[in-house]
Amino acid sequence: MTRCHGMPCSHSRVNPCSGTMRFGGVLKLAVVVFVFFFAVFLVFQLMEINIDFNFGNIFAKNPNFGDNPTRPPRYKCGLSKPCPEGHFAFKMASGAASVVGPKICLEDNILMSGVKNNVGRGINIALINGKTGELIKTDFFDMWAGDVNTLIKFLKTIEDGTVVMMATFDDSATKLNADAKKMIADLGSSSISTLGFRDNWIFVGGKGIKSKSPFEQHIKNNAETNKYEGWPEVLEMEGCIPARQE
Repeated sequence: MTRCHGMPCSHSRVNPCSGTMRFGGVLKLAVVVFVFFFAVFLVFQLMEINIDFNFGNIFAKNPNFGDNPTRPPRYKCGLSKPCPEGHFAFKMASGAASVVGPKICLEDNILMSGVKNNVGRGINIALINGKTGELIKTDFFDMWAGDVNTLIKFLKTIEDGTVVMMATFDDSATKLNADAKKMIADLGSSSISTLGFRDNWIFVGGKGIKSKSPFEQHIKNNAETNKYEGWPEVLEMEGCIPARQE
């Protein structure tokens, strides 16, 4: 120990690391402040993006904003346009060769199809209440190996005002006779008289109709034009059936 003016005193050593520690503390504080402000900046940026995204969704979902809808409208049975009031929307297809059965849709309800397991070879028929559009009955009649009298008996039970929808699958004409053809013609068919072996045919008519139906398509089985070997192409038809008015 040394003396300072007769009094004992001590000499303290300056720690060379203390300056470094203070500098490190300041640097850490600066980093923390920078990170804080950077985080705040990111939060505001994300909020801005999210707000823009949400507003974009609102405008996109608003049916009154903009001229172009996000998706095209869907109509009953997948029709290309809606039916007017007082009409039943329908869409139907004949069978494809002997593989895929016909399909009949009315008012967005599948009445007959292979999935429903209620179609078969021959003539497939759905009966509809002409006033309400409700399904009355479905059945199919084998015109290759079946009995045409079963079809005739069924046709005789159809009441006035009933909408009749018919679609073929595979062969629908071999067992058809003149009596059955006349009864179907009376329902409004123009093509039933020329329906032949493995022709494709779809038809919508009605019991008590006063004129020929506008809803009918027929394609002949022709080896030169057939889409499938031994069968013509599938027929499809859609439209709007006017409800019966009393």
